[in-house]
Amino acid sequence: MSESTIQSVDRALTVLRLLARHGELGVTEIAAKLKVHKSTAFRFVTTLELHDLVEQHTERGKYRLGVGVLQLAGATTAKLDLVQRARPVSQRLAEVVGETVNITILSGHEALYVDQVAGSAALQLHNWVGQRIPLHATSNGKVLLSSVSGARFDELTTGVLKRFTDKTITEQFRLRAQVEEVHRKGYALAVDELEVGLTAVAAPISGADGVVVGSISASGPGFRITPDRVPDVAAQVVAAASEVSRRLGWHGH
Repeated sequence: MSESTIQSVDRALTVLRLLARHGELGVTEIAAKLKVHKSTAFRFVTTLELHDLVEQHTERGKYRLGVGVLQLAGATTAKLDLVQRARPVSQRLAEVVGETVNITILSGHEALYVDQVAGSAALQLHNWVGQRIPLHATSNGKVLLSSVSGARFDELTTGVLKRFTDKTITEQFRLRAQVEEVHRKGYALAVDELEVGLTAVAAPISGADGVVVGSISASGPGFRITPDRVPDVAAQVVAAASEVSRRLGWHGH
């Protein structure tokens, strides 16, 4: 990225901060505060307007923050709200099952870790918060895929699905079948699919409107989360997901 590009981004962000501070400003006022030519300031606000980050008041011709800023803020607030409301539930789940508990959300074509709580049995814990994982090879990913439309599912899974282990599902039709099981069972399971020796169980978290906003999972080594233990861990994860959903305002089934 060139120095001029970085400077332009910096000035565009400064425009947003100026509007946040002053409410409304005209192009001449923005140019003066940025110490740039009026045509340069106009280019900044025009670009921001294209992304709905600023809007022009039709009567006075001045600019103010647009709905795009609210959308960005709303997305961030929703994530923070999910983490804050899920944290005590995640801590209890980690204590009960003794394994690592993660919260993820759908971000683009991947699952994004937004919170993590270590269980008593977890030894060398890798902090996944802020990292992204593939949808097709993880229990969290399958849960998130179960919440999207058929067209969106195709969009997210069309193309080459990367193989991580011999157990990774790389065929779309097989993945679809497993995702459909989430609706029937209420949870998703991934055994040795992302990493050999890793077993994970995840369940969907719903917001106040019933729409899935994320997933909660418990994961650990296969020698601890054995096939015989999966039903019990799954029941605990599903119960935790329901509790987080209730905390977010969802009172359905």
